[in-house]
Amino acid sequence: MYKLPKYITADLEEVYEFMQAHPFITLTTNGKDGFPVATHVPVLFEKKEDKIFLYCHVMRDTEHAAVLLENKKALCIFSGAHSYVSASWYEKKNVGSTWNYKAVHAAGILRILNKQELFSQLKSLTEKYETGRSGESLIENMEEAYVEKMMYAIVGFEIELVSIPHVFKLSQEKSAKDIDNIQKHLNEIGNDAAVVANDMEKARLYSSTKNKN
Repeated sequence: MYKLPKYITADLEEVYEFMQAHPFITLTTNGKDGFPVATHVPVLFEKKEDKIFLYCHVMRDTEHAAVLLENKKALCIFSGAHSYVSASWYEKKNVGSTWNYKAVHAAGILRILNKQELFSQLKSLTEKYETGRSGESLIENMEEAYVEKMMYAIVGFEIELVSIPHVFKLSQEKSAKDIDNIQKHLNEIGNDAAVVANDMEKARLYSSTKNKN
């Protein structure tokens, strides 16, 4: 990661909130041949004392599942909105363009869930994302034979995080005037760029509050 001090927040709760806001992660592990293997999965979160645990599942009949059953170390990548930042928006010239983004690379140790734990994970997952929809899609309301077949086809994991390095790269090193101009252009572009502009404003306010204290 591009871990310069200016791109790292001292507020670990801010990192955790970012992770919760972006629960569809890239789960990566080193494969048997040494090459990384990755799967995109939604995760659930749980805090136990000072530790963070993630819960997810993958299809059993995949290369990644076979690797995860042997290699219990994983990297969980959380990504947020990102955007190109043109050097033409800076006061100072002859400076390179860049990219603003927020990301967390959480490393953890996996434990395979038993059948009861897997059912509990699926129950929690459907309850979280089926809010306001028909109760027919909740796992506990599905036909038992279908649920049994589905659970046999997947492998569930608990991931105990051992480190959560992050980069919140939001032009913190730029002057107030440059930041204003970057935000102006990003808001004009809209979509993810506007989200990045908002993240930049939050970072500036956070820095201002911290400096006052």
